[in-house]
Amino acid sequence: MNQSIHFPERESWDEEQRAVIFPVLVRGAQFTCAVTAAHLCVQFGEGEAMALFNAHRWDLEEGIERLIRRDEIDDQGWIWLC
Repeated sequence: MNQSIHFPERESWDEEQRAVIFPVLVRGAQFTCAVTAAHLCVQFGEGEAMALFNAHRWDLEEGIERLIRRDEIDDQGWIWLC
């Protein structure tokens, strides 16, 4: 993992967004990450979203890191895997 990118373990399910939401710190600045249930199912098969997220957390964090390196952060400071 990149030392300037840190993922605190504070994930939660957001029913309205239908996504697992969790923070990321990038060189001290905090952003919000979201991984949709649809993305989890496509990537890892059917299952409960939080269980899929926990089982594949490292792969998902690597995907988020790639988006950060490509500066794919929206205007509200969100990074989406969807």
